[in-house]
Amino acid sequence: MGLLDWFYKRSLSSWLNKLFSKENAKIGLYGPPNAGKTTLANQIIRDWSGDVMGPVSEIPHETRKARLEEGVEIEANGASLGLDVVDTPGIATKVDFEDFLNEYDLEQDEAKRRAREATKGVVEAIDWLDDVDAILLIMDSTKDPYNQVNVTMIGNMEARNIPFIIVANKVDKEGSNPNKIREAFSDHPVVAISALEGENVNELYNKMIDNFG
Repeated sequence: MGLLDWFYKRSLSSWLNKLFSKENAKIGLYGPPNAGKTTLANQIIRDWSGDVMGPVSEIPHETRKARLEEGVEIEANGASLGLDVVDTPGIATKVDFEDFLNEYDLEQDEAKRRAREATKGVVEAIDWLDDVDAILLIMDSTKDPYNQVNVTMIGNMEARNIPFIIVANKVDKEGSNPNKIREAFSDHPVVAISALEGENVNELYNKMIDNFG
């Protein structure tokens, strides 16, 4: 069974039976590897608590285990929203250790270990879908947004009725074109930001309060 097939094996009823009485909204950060999930998690947490979530790297699958930061309260336009932020491993159709060998010059043992942990991380990220209230789906605005990971994620969130915002990240990079993301997924809210530079994150906070509050 492919890793993305797990999406369609998860029960909708398990999500519907979650406890909605909790004080904070549990927000999952999802997307392909290196889309900027941890960078955005760090930006959100730094803005509102002065801390950070975890390290980032140009090598894919730096985050191979989900991390949770509880009790983050964001504010915008006189409103506030309490969050538990879940930074998930990157979703991929496959993880091949040879990619780490050929493209990033890792030692074979390290490449195999990273690939093994990353594969487990994909499954863990999918498991977290049963326990989140809303999702920020991060996409790299310098790349073609119409790929299997993005399409599958959106279809899965629609099937589960999980509210989500698409984050068109990396607008500070050459070749960024967030309008491609807006055109590809015109039925859903899209906010263009640079998580690295903090550009336009205030608009994202407004959208989160409007859609998730």
